[in-house]
Formats: sequence, structure tokens, C-alpha cells
Amino acid sequence: MRPAVGAVLVRCDECGGWEHAGAPGCRRCAELVDGIVEDEWRRFLADWRDVPETEVAELVAAEPDRHDWRVVDAALDRITCDRCGDRLGRGPVDCAACELAHGLRYAAIETDRPGVPPGNEHAVRVNVSVVRRPQATSAPEVLVRRLLLPALLVGFLPTTAEAQRLKAVVNEDTDPGRVAELVDELVRSRGPLATRSP
Repeated sequence: MRPAVGAVLVRCDECGGWEHAGAPGCRRCAELVDGIVEDEWRRFLADWRDVPETEVAELVAAEPDRHDWRVVDAALDRITCDRCGDRLGRGPVDCAACELAHGLRYAAIETDRPGVPPGNEHAVRVNVSVVRRPQATSAPEVLVRRLLLPALLVGFLPTTAEAQRLKAVVNEDTDPGRVAELVDELVRSRGPLATRSP
């Protein structure tokens, strides 16, 4: 489930990090990240009761620019790649069909929620995409994106300078605990980071 803007960050009772941040390695966090996409798909699919789900998925995938990004990502999850057999857009980086579908997913609609800085939805979307397809991104970038995701989901958005500074530090020190501390410090520097344990 996607947290609301301004919600309190919650620790995952499986991995101990912020909810969503443990994906893809933590099963529970991975399910929460997938839930961001799946919840919107269920709402969207309610208007297509008489059409088989795979047909709806193919219609959405053919026109990604007409649908919310979560609907497009969920649609691609329901289509099997003819070349690699994985979910379309989530296969290996050497699968040309998945690479094409992965690129086309970014034509989808990204609408910022009320109360967030402009561009927050794009940041959420990119981080979700990276976490759900980590094999296409460097390990340091996956680490930063997964650890930033919980804060993005509740409305945080780092400045370009903050993001570049974080990336530079991570390129030198990829210890997950240290990176998590840096992310928490960054979020706290812009206001109190409301937290609670499960």
C-alpha cells in the first residue's frame, strides 16, 4: 500500500529498515513496492469487468501515454515477453523487447499528488522502477533509490544538489547502514523526520 503524503515512516518488521526500503531483498518490502502498482491496477481494472485482464493489459501497453504510470507498469507485468519469457519490461538487460518496453513505460502519465514538490511523482516512479528491475541499474544506484523511496512516498524530494552529493558519497561508500544514515540525515535536514517503530 502506498503511504499518504505526510505520513509517518514506519519500520519494516522483517528487515528493520523503513517500509519499502528493503526491496527487492526483503520479501515484505518488495510486496509493498509491488502494491503501489497493484493497488492502482485493481482500481483501473474495475472499469473493465467484461474484458479479460490480459487484453486490458495489452491495450494499456499499446498506449502508455494515455495511462497512469502504475497502470502501465502493472499491465506490463501481465504480459509475457516473447523473447525472454519474463514479465515484459522486467527481463534481462540484453533482452531487446524488455528494454524497449521498459523505455516506453516512461511515456506514461505522472501526476504529482497535492502537497508534494513538483517532480515528486516522477521521483517515486523512477525509484519504484529501479527497485522492481534492479538488474538494469548499478548496485550503488539501486541502494540509494531503494533507501530514498520511503521518504519520496510521503512527499520528500531532494534538490538536485542534494541528490548529487548523496550519489557522490555512495560511489565511495556503499555500506547500506551508512547510506541509510545519510538518507535519514538528508531528510531530517529539511524538517523533522517523523518515525515510529512497528
